[in-house]
Amino acid sequence: MAAAVSDARDYRSALGTFATGVTVITTMSDSGAPVGFTANSFSSVSLEPPLLLFCLDRGSYSFGHFSKTKTFAVNVLTDRQEDVSAHFARPSEDKWRHVGYDLCSVGCPVFADALAVFECVTHAVHDGGDHIIVVGEVVQFSHEADVDPLLYYRGRYARIAAEDSSDGSGR
Repeated sequence: MAAAVSDARDYRSALGTFATGVTVITTMSDSGAPVGFTANSFSSVSLEPPLLLFCLDRGSYSFGHFSKTKTFAVNVLTDRQEDVSAHFARPSEDKWRHVGYDLCSVGCPVFADALAVFECVTHAVHDGGDHIIVVGEVVQFSHEADVDPLLYYRGRYARIAAEDSSDGSGR
């Protein structure tokens, strides 16, 4: 069923049919305080050089920090981190009060139990309508092989169990 793009609710619902992973993007403020927000607008851009992107709403509490950051980290969440995602999705000045983290090589907060972590230097920031598109060059990364991702689909968290397909069929 086709709907006019001017129907924002239906447009958002249609976008929600694309299942995504869930991340928490982090940086440090000018005063040295950790900053982070939940995002599912994360994507690989290039392998050579290794570039990725995320998008951030211009009205977000974190916008001022990320629009001018020189470094950031992408924490890809596991299926056991729904609470972390929900926590960082809420606007708040003190999201870090009871949250454990380490600092990565580019000086941003990372979660030790994340599925993957991408440490980035900002490559470019582009206009994206009511969002900005932040492109980062990955300078270091890590990932876990045997942990399942947290997914977001149709406005809800979802989980999958990655199947081992030794026959190469993908089923």
